[in-house]
Amino acid sequence: MKTKNALSAVCYGEVLWDIFPTHKKIGGAPLNVALRMNSMGIKTNMISRVGADENGEGILSYLNDHEVSTDLIQITNEYKTGAVHVMINEKGNASYDILYPSAWDKIEKTERMDKLITEADVFVFGSLASRDEVSRETLFSLLDNAQYKVLDANLRAPYYTTEVIYSLMLKADFIKLNDEELREISRELNSPYNSFEQNIKFIAEKTNTKQLCVTKGEFGAVLYYNGKFYYNSGYFVKVVDTVGAGDSFLASLLSRLLRGKSPQKALNYACAVGALVAGQEGANPKISGQEIKKFMMLNKSKIEK
Repeated sequence: MKTKNALSAVCYGEVLWDIFPTHKKIGGAPLNVALRMNSMGIKTNMISRVGADENGEGILSYLNDHEVSTDLIQITNEYKTGAVHVMINEKGNASYDILYPSAWDKIEKTERMDKLITEADVFVFGSLASRDEVSRETLFSLLDNAQYKVLDANLRAPYYTTEVIYSLMLKADFIKLNDEELREISRELNSPYNSFEQNIKFIAEKTNTKQLCVTKGEFGAVLYYNGKFYYNSGYFVKVVDTVGAGDSFLASLLSRLLRGKSPQKALNYACAVGALVAGQEGANPKISGQEIKKFMMLNKSKIEK
């Protein structure tokens, strides 16, 4: 296992602005994952594209300030920097209107990308970045060179097809879904099962993927890791909004697994981080290791009582 400072990651896909009714924040699932992994000591590069506009400059500046490399974020005059209109309901759950086309739909492959991905410990990519043929072809060509491939399925209608999702799953070593995505994908792949665990195993076997995680919102997550199930039933938190909670969950889970932590401890840690993010506004609040530890201990004592 590598030392703490030796691990590296590459995240591929959308970088954008989440536009709320009263304000806007930088976001995009792979960007959120990159920021959180980098904050946990894993040197992370971001592959994407922005427009030659104020929003693009803002994203590049923000990532540089947070020490996430922007060397492979392309700049285009043809398309605007990505934007998403976010609506939050009374329970804090988000819905999205994702503008198309955006600069990140047009990521073009370079030799530097291949080299970086070959050397990285983990390559994280989402399904949303495959909605356009240009970025999709670039992604599939890069996957052949990655050591450890992690798919974060973000099913955002109407920007996906079952065929593309299945093709991405076949390439992945680790798949992350939420509970709704598990049900939909299982149904689309003609699963004969109804139970949560049976459908997880069904997808794992059908895609030849030995590691699969399904998040369940406030009810925690289930991790299927090399033939064994691990569970966490969630941590208590007053939800402000759920934007980015799943991304920080994934980043935290990967950071722990890559460092050789047990699947159960990694899952517990990731659920705690996801809850802390949901308890604050925006996708990327600062959370210290001490804050995470204190939160886990507090919730452990509540559960034990």
